[in-house]
Amino acid sequence: MTPPPESGPRTVAARLTGARPEEAGLVLLSALYFFFILSAYYVIRPIREEMAVAGGVENIPWLFTGTLVGMLLVHPIFAAVVSRWTRRRFVTVTYRFFMLNLLIYFALLSLVPEGVASVWVGRTFFVWISVFNLFVVSVFWSFMTDIFRERQSRRLFGLIGVGGTVGGIVGSSITAFLVGFLSPATLLLFSVVLLEGAVLCLKALDARCAGGTAPGSRLEEAERVIGGSALEGIRRVLASPYLLGIGAFMLLFTIGSTFLYNIQADIISRTFATATERTSVFARIDLSVNVLTLCTQLFLTGRLLKWFGVRLTIGILPVISILGFLALGVAPVFAVFVVFQVLRRAGNFALAVPTREVLYTVLPRRDKYKAKNFNDLFVYRAGDQIGVWSFAGLGALGLGSAALALTMVPLAGLWLAVALWLGKKQSVLAGSGTPRPHAADAG
Repeated sequence: MTPPPESGPRTVAARLTGARPEEAGLVLLSALYFFFILSAYYVIRPIREEMAVAGGVENIPWLFTGTLVGMLLVHPIFAAVVSRWTRRRFVTVTYRFFMLNLLIYFALLSLVPEGVASVWVGRTFFVWISVFNLFVVSVFWSFMTDIFRERQSRRLFGLIGVGGTVGGIVGSSITAFLVGFLSPATLLLFSVVLLEGAVLCLKALDARCAGGTAPGSRLEEAERVIGGSALEGIRRVLASPYLLGIGAFMLLFTIGSTFLYNIQADIISRTFATATERTSVFARIDLSVNVLTLCTQLFLTGRLLKWFGVRLTIGILPVISILGFLALGVAPVFAVFVVFQVLRRAGNFALAVPTREVLYTVLPRRDKYKAKNFNDLFVYRAGDQIGVWSFAGLGALGLGSAALALTMVPLAGLWLAVALWLGKKQSVLAGSGTPRPHAADAG
């Protein structure tokens, strides 16, 4: 007999999302988890940006230096915790630690009067947020690469990213529309509540994995301590051309982002006079980025990975960057900057990030948490350092925004070459199947 056709709603949902019925619960929980993470961050991101401008554009290089030092201190501690605790425990402790920090800053921002002391509180807050945002997102994606198989990740990571994009829209909207009514300190409390929501999603996901109901996961993996040493992630990166390649991809991306960030600070400070105006503009740019990201994730990310594969998809953002820096070099004005910034950041969140995370799905668990964390944190912020001090040095030589943007064009070309090599190498590793602790998904 001919089997009955699938129901209309299920067929439409499968075509839109790429998720199978048995994966729906896991995907929804993962998307909700990401929603809470990014909404918590985007509530406080505009506050960080305003504090950077208020502390003096000329001091931004030192803020990035402080961030790199923070990363050096945090990574070995996290790696040591990963070596000794189960997945659920070390991720939960990580998020609760950051929630406690937010409460401390709530007290500081509420009690410290305006003046020199408040400027220094703002600077330490900038450094802390710069550590926070990379750390919580890195831990999230490490968890995702641990519970999804390689072929599942290509189908589902873009879809899961929708949750983060919606979270970014909600978080930036909270600040954009409430900043005139609530103090920055009060807005931090929204982030505390949202992070607690992320912890609840994490526990639900881990329970599904431990219960054996999640595709691509096993009970022994959910409960097994990863082991190893606190510095193992660094050693594994240095010993692997593939991991070094991912690090180079991160480094080149971050250098370009840091140049664009400093150009942003210069253009925004010249265009808008008051702190409220600047905070509102930053929040509205974030909102635009997240709306474009959402549309791309819903209709393009999964299809591009299916049609073009990892190699070509991961090269899209470098191409956007080559064209964008050229345009900014020709016309370094607010309108051109906003268009390029929105396209670049949306392309990063919707295409580059999900595709980059697919690169880790073909690696062992220790690399997913330790080596990945080192690349995501230290290498990323090392790129900040190279970018911010290069920007300052070139600026001291008299280069303006246009010339500084043009210096990024050849670097973006090198970034494209690295991306194409990584995509080819990932395809080889995915085909061999040897790095994976279990068989690849058939889907």
